[in-house]
Amino acid sequence: MGRLDGAAALITGAGSGIGRGIAQGFAREGARVAINDVDAERVRVVVSELAGLGFEAVEVPGDVANEEAVKRIVDHTLERFGRIDILVNNAGIATLSLVEEMSTDMWDRMIAVHLRGTFLCTRYVLPHMLRLGRGKIINMASQLGQKGGRELAHYSAAKAGIIGFTKSLALEVSSKNINVNAIAPGPIRTGLAISEGWLRQKLAELPIGRIGEVDDVVPTAIFLACDDSKYYVGQTLGPNGGDVML
Repeated sequence: MGRLDGAAALITGAGSGIGRGIAQGFAREGARVAINDVDAERVRVVVSELAGLGFEAVEVPGDVANEEAVKRIVDHTLERFGRIDILVNNAGIATLSLVEEMSTDMWDRMIAVHLRGTFLCTRYVLPHMLRLGRGKIINMASQLGQKGGRELAHYSAAKAGIIGFTKSLALEVSSKNINVNAIAPGPIRTGLAISEGWLRQKLAELPIGRIGEVDDVVPTAIFLACDDSKYYVGQTLGPNGGDVML
């Protein structure tokens, strides 16, 4: 018997990396999972993979920064599962630029995917959780939202905003049996990682002496999605290898 038996989860940015790992972990724990990514082919691959293992999964591709797309994503998930118990706002992008060289378009796209996307998905899922009388919302932040990063002002600002959003939303809905928390991973080896050079630099700084893997993050997501975390409110948990110590 899994810790998420019967639950329905919507996971954004689940076509690869941490999102894909979380989808796999949730499925193994008994959840039905809606797989979102801006890349429809990646979504098909993950859903096919999960279905081949006997898990229930549905394709909900789309850009989380686009309001109409988010409405479709949420509606399709509800049509298939009838409910959404868990929302994981994981969709993200990463680029490098000094502030003095950063284009407005680069800044706007970073904020749109991370912060606007987190808001939009939450905005359209939350009414259903409120009617259900329970829910779990997990927002993917980053240790760079806590400490900043050279050439990553746009990324760090977006992730810091997600941490602030998490705390504020938790104040609004925790009394209604909806837990809202965030995960702030450290350097994790995924396709989103900035560059091999950046990873090598981070490796030299990490007390644990290694770059994290997706499997280092997934247990935190499962914990925040299950009943074991019912007393966690507005928290930011940090599987980060010691890059940030709070």
